[in-house]
Amino acid sequence: MDPHQLLDAQFNRAVEIVQGLPKTGPIQTGYEEKLNMYSLYKQATIGNVTSPRPGLLDMLGRAKWDAWAKLKDMNPYEAKWRYVDALLKVLTLKYLFVDWILSFF
Repeated sequence: MDPHQLLDAQFNRAVEIVQGLPKTGPIQTGYEEKLNMYSLYKQATIGNVTSPRPGLLDMLGRAKWDAWAKLKDMNPYEAKWRYVDALLKVLTLKYLFVDWILSFF
């Protein structure tokens, strides 16, 4: 398996994991982490944002658009790698924190 195929497989698995997480489950991400992962996913799967920037009243749409636009011209494979890395960081921090807390009991 060449490096791009391996990264594609890792990215696809990471997307499955993220999409399968319950909204109120034990793994919660912050607003900035969600925006980062959203923008990386979009850049990896679509490329540069081409739609017009949402209006002032659509604050969430604007935030998503702005986060995605910051990744302009990023290579899709770099975006995939960063997406996988971002998920691993969230999972690592969550489980290391849980292990640390449990060490006190």
